[in-house]
Parts: sequence; C-alpha cells; structure tokens
Amino acid sequence: MTDFSRKPTLTGDNVMLRPVTEEDAAVFAEILADPEVLTLTGTPEDAPPLSPAALRSWYGSRGDQPDRLDLALVDRTSGEVVGELVLNEWDEPNRSCNFRTLIGPGGRGRGLGTEAIRLLLAHAFEHLHLNRVSLGVYAFNPRAIRVYEKVGFVQEGVEREALLHRGRWIDSLSMSVLAREWAVHRGRPEAAHGPGLTGIHTP
Repeated sequence: MTDFSRKPTLTGDNVMLRPVTEEDAAVFAEILADPEVLTLTGTPEDAPPLSPAALRSWYGSRGDQPDRLDLALVDRTSGEVVGELVLNEWDEPNRSCNFRTLIGPGGRGRGLGTEAIRLLLAHAFEHLHLNRVSLGVYAFNPRAIRVYEKVGFVQEGVEREALLHRGRWIDSLSMSVLAREWAVHRGRPEAAHGPGLTGIHTP
C-alpha cells in the first residue's frame, strides 16, 4: 500500500486534475463564496469567509500532505480551474478513504464533474489500491446524488437530520464504491449491468 505523497496529474478528454497550489487560492475564494456551494456543503450563512492569507496557506501546503490528495479540476477547453476533488480521511489499515468535491458555477452542467470523478476513482483503485471510497451528500442535492450513482457509488445509509438549514432538518446520505465493484464497471455501472440496475449492491 502506497501513501498519498505522490501528487499526480490526471488527464481526460475534457478535464485535467492537477495538484492544487498557492496560486489557486484566489479562484477557490470565488468558488467558496458561491451561494450554491455554501448551501450544498452545509456552510452556515453567517460563517465568515476565509482570509486570502488563510487560503494561500491551505492550498500552498496541500502538496506536503502524505495522507490526502487535493487536486484542482481544470476545464481543458478554457484552461480555467473550476473546482477541486479531494481524497482524505485515509484509513491505511482498511485501505479506505473519504471523497469530497467542490465545483463552481463555471464547471457545472457539462459533465466535467462526472469525468473528473471517474479519473480520480481510477487512480484510487488502480494506483493507490484502495478498497473503499466513501462520501456524504445532503439529501437536498439530487444533482450530485445522480452523478455519484452514475459513476458507481452505492447508497449505504442515512444520517437523519444531520443539517439544520433555514429551519429545516436535512438528511445526509452515506455512499461508497468498492474496488471489486469498480473492477466490474469502471465508473459506468449502467453499461456494465444494464439500465435500472445502477446502485444495486451484491455480495
């Protein structure tokens, strides 16, 4: 089992994933201020924004972390950074980690996130030799849930009323994809199993 010290650049047809740098801080300041990003990540509306210095320090130090992988999502057409994908919360003995993503307005609605997640999962299972990648997503984010199911994540539980948002309690869904599942569908479960079977978990 390798650690996360190597920070790769992963290239697809329409996207590139590359290590984040201090120079990306200004772009992520804009993305993190986007109202949709704030809502869907459960960020309190009155939370103060991170300072430019704090963002530069954060993104400038990601390359030194051996237990996580932070990659900028680049739209290859424009060359612009439109989001980030992260593998973190690494559980080395059990070969598992958490996944999270942020995609700003410039990266939505064109399939960039779907392609990027497939690239990252391929790296996770085929190069890092992880067995399990998991995530949490709030139930009021059906667009993200559809994307996660499309690339092979399976819902495995519900954290009830995990978020209080504007006076309403919102559930958080727990999802994961396993190495043996990835080996079958490689991020395209519907093509591998046929329509209507996406998300079915079999032993």
